[in-house]
Amino acid sequence: MRTELIAVTTGSRETVHDLTHQCEAFVADADDGLLHVFVPHATAGIAIIETGAGSDSDLLAALADLLPADNRWQHRHGSRGHGRSHVMPALIAPYATIPVVGGRLALGTWQSICLVDLNVDNPQREVRLSFIAG
Repeated sequence: MRTELIAVTTGSRETVHDLTHQCEAFVADADDGLLHVFVPHATAGIAIIETGAGSDSDLLAALADLLPADNRWQHRHGSRGHGRSHVMPALIAPYATIPVVGGRLALGTWQSICLVDLNVDNPQREVRLSFIAG
């Protein structure tokens, strides 16, 4: 198994950050196996979605509808509605596993690997990439 930790700056607003190019570079010299992508944070997740055609904005809008940024949350510290960020990983898991075939991610045509982060209080994230040979 081979592992790499990458740093991601998500900024001060909710975001869907595309990690696909970094993941492609990580497995470029690999054969067949699995890429496991994991974000070791209690307030972020990994999603495989289409980006650039509005789906990333649609995902953030859907999460805002499901998990409003208000004071209903019992977990109350940080910015308004911060508790929802701790609930989000139950909906968007903090990991994804993608097949790798001949050093290429076996993603669908429009699929991208994305970090989803609603926590505006923590703009620095780490993502662990692990390749497991088949």
